[in-house]
Amino acid sequence: MGRPILRAIGLMSGTSLDGVDAAWLETDGEQVVRTGRALTLPYAPELRLRLRRLLDRAGANLPVQDPELLEATAALTQCHVAAVRALETRADIIGFHGQTILHQPQRRRTWQIGDAALLARACGLPVACDFRLADVAAGGEGAPLAPVYHRALAHDLARPLAVLNLGGVGNVTWLGEGDSLLAFDTGPGNAPLDDWVASRTGAAFDRDGRLAAAGRIDEAVLARLMADPYFARPAPKSLDRLDFAARLATSGLAQLGTEDGAATLVAFTAGSVSASLAHLPARPRRWLVTGGGRHNPAIMAALASRLGDVAPVEEVGWDGDALEAQCFALLAVRVLAGLPLTFPGTTGVAAPLAGGRIVDPA
Repeated sequence: MGRPILRAIGLMSGTSLDGVDAAWLETDGEQVVRTGRALTLPYAPELRLRLRRLLDRAGANLPVQDPELLEATAALTQCHVAAVRALETRADIIGFHGQTILHQPQRRRTWQIGDAALLARACGLPVACDFRLADVAAGGEGAPLAPVYHRALAHDLARPLAVLNLGGVGNVTWLGEGDSLLAFDTGPGNAPLDDWVASRTGAAFDRDGRLAAAGRIDEAVLARLMADPYFARPAPKSLDRLDFAARLATSGLAQLGTEDGAATLVAFTAGSVSASLAHLPARPRRWLVTGGGRHNPAIMAALASRLGDVAPVEEVGWDGDALEAQCFALLAVRVLAGLPLTFPGTTGVAAPLAGGRIVDPA
């Protein structure tokens, strides 16, 4: 007899710090039976600024009882409660990723904030959480976690296939014949561009890629950025949102105009994805792009010029705005069933590894 099919709600708040994605899914933990409602609940500007400050402080031994951390955790969790309620769908379990404020797997540290017990009580449902901790404790990278979901969705697509997620950080899933998987963080996604645009214009991001399209790439700055040793490291590998901050600060980027800086950062994102080709077992026939980066025409054009067949995931019927939240719905069911979340080819862990924990609403 097969595993039971459960109704799950997945919640994801990514490194872009823009809000909570929520999605409903029916799954047995291995196959996607049916997708349903999905939505995004933006963070209030004050919460987004508070989370950004915590990112900057987390690496400096931020105390777990820090007042700002506690206030942000409570506010963040209430946003997740509101997202679950806004879905207005029945479910058996919630998958709650929380908000990453620190990711240093080389030091066996990863930190996602959020109060799973509060979420469980408020929603009256069991909550699966702490998806990354076991992997990092076992020497894995703890990221990315989406490959097992990408594999479930792409079961009937031609391979080799690459699924590229461009959130704050970029990551790729390479799918070969059979069940072969390789995944890793490629480099910067939208985070450096978003931070640049916010500092120069006050806007949250480069809408429609207009600033980048109006600028010229500074090749000298781009070369200094692409000289980062991360790109030569073998996969699997993963990043923190701020891992390139020092190089960005010393690259000469700050001396550029707003448009030229945006164009150079788009080229940095695309160049880092192109550099990932050196670590793939075979060149993908196609790249399917999810995450906020697929909405930026300048990024998509830069990727296509380097990679060939590049398309948003909607071209194969997937919902790129819901994909990561759907992933954590499936992962919640896998936690409940004791199925592996991570694999040698996705995080570098020694063997397929289960993880996460379940918090009941009692």
